[in-house]
Amino acid sequence: MPVVFGTNEKWRINRNIFVLGFAFMVHFTAFHGAANLQSSVNTDAAAGTFTLAAIYFSLILSNVFLPAIVIKWLGCKWTVALSFIAYMPFIAAQFYPHLHTLVPAGMMVGFGGGPLWCAKCTYLSVVAEPYAKLSGVPADVLVVRFFGLFFMFYQMAQIWGNLVSSAILSSSIGEAASSSMDVTAAALIRNFTPPELKPEPRDLTAACGVNFCSGSDAHDNANLEPPSAMKIQLIAGIYLACMASAVFLVAFGVDSLSRYNSGRQPIAHGKSGFRLLAVTLKQLRHKYQLLLLPVIGYIGAEQAFMAADFTQAFVGCAYGIPNIGFVMICFGVFNALAAPIAGVVVKVTGRYPVMLTALLLNLCLLSALLLWRPSAEQWFVFYLLAAIWGAADAVWLVQVNALSGILFPGDEEAAYSNFRLWEATGSVLSYASAPYLCVRTRLYILLLLLILGFSGYTTIEAMEYQAKKRHHQERNFELIAKKGEYESEK
Repeated sequence: MPVVFGTNEKWRINRNIFVLGFAFMVHFTAFHGAANLQSSVNTDAAAGTFTLAAIYFSLILSNVFLPAIVIKWLGCKWTVALSFIAYMPFIAAQFYPHLHTLVPAGMMVGFGGGPLWCAKCTYLSVVAEPYAKLSGVPADVLVVRFFGLFFMFYQMAQIWGNLVSSAILSSSIGEAASSSMDVTAAALIRNFTPPELKPEPRDLTAACGVNFCSGSDAHDNANLEPPSAMKIQLIAGIYLACMASAVFLVAFGVDSLSRYNSGRQPIAHGKSGFRLLAVTLKQLRHKYQLLLLPVIGYIGAEQAFMAADFTQAFVGCAYGIPNIGFVMICFGVFNALAAPIAGVVVKVTGRYPVMLTALLLNLCLLSALLLWRPSAEQWFVFYLLAAIWGAADAVWLVQVNALSGILFPGDEEAAYSNFRLWEATGSVLSYASAPYLCVRTRLYILLLLLILGFSGYTTIEAMEYQAKKRHHQERNFELIAKKGEYESEK
């Protein structure tokens, strides 16, 4: 029986979107905060980095096989709530952080991620339809508006999550007892160690930045000493509470989509499983899709480099683990601001100048990382690099996503599936190779991917320009021909 909407239904839909966005913000406050610390805090057997690789590997499988069937069984609301719960073992594993606990927990995150994001997109798209009938505003306009409101909340998660971790890591919690023991130990060493046997002082930050290699003597650097277990457990406890609160908000604050589903086709009507995989791979026959692959892979790889290598080899090694969160807040703020600003600029200048600007920013950024020797005295450089990185990342992510939809009208599902697949593949390969490749090598690989990616994108723009030019000439010729026929008839 169809639901009869009252006069306050628009307010109710707005409330649902607000609560859903707020729940995502609270949930990803915990996830982003924990993920940004993995490569620096859980360094034994590179457990943190391998965990991040496991998250994105399972996310590939999840995006292909799980969303349609899970949403069909549970509906969008309960899919979101259950997916939030799937993230919680990752936070719980921080109480006992070892390879055999972190990696399976990371796999759970990936398996929850596919249904989570699909359910969110479906929910926002469905509620736009009744709102359009009530308000008279076109549904496609409302979808853009709802997504903008949602991502305003989501982007703020990067800020709050890093603020929590940095505030605790930079405090003196759990250090009183250990510091007194260190003083006693130092006194004993001074009393019993002959002066001539004292080692020469070393500049341990020389092994930071581009010279950083996993397993090198950079791990002797005091900046990379893991925080006390009490601090990590306190952070994990706060993050677990955030995720539990997010589940509660969705379960009790968001209406089921059954309220708005009357008269429309079932939610999970899209392709799923092997059918979606087949369509995704079939899309690779399109030359535009092949030309986009390097830039899509670059997006995944540069995001992984930022989360794993920049936080550990540059910020953690030279500036200190407690400062990672503060630097990542700067990244998050500029990432959130650049996306809408770039959208406005694109309307004025066109897409190519904006993409060219992102290329130049990334070339300057990667060159600086190759040449700069990081030190705590140059603290402002860490924030400057993070700001540039956040702005450039937003341009790549938004514009390449949009381009995937523009280039393949009617095949958007396959195009976006390819984007998710190859972006996640770039992240997986970057995370998985981090323990085996030094930062210098990884930066050269990023440079190569960036140049290949932009070359592929430029080729697409040139081909589109030529196609439009030919179409314009053919149209002009057709008009001239018709004009000639008309005059001959006279």
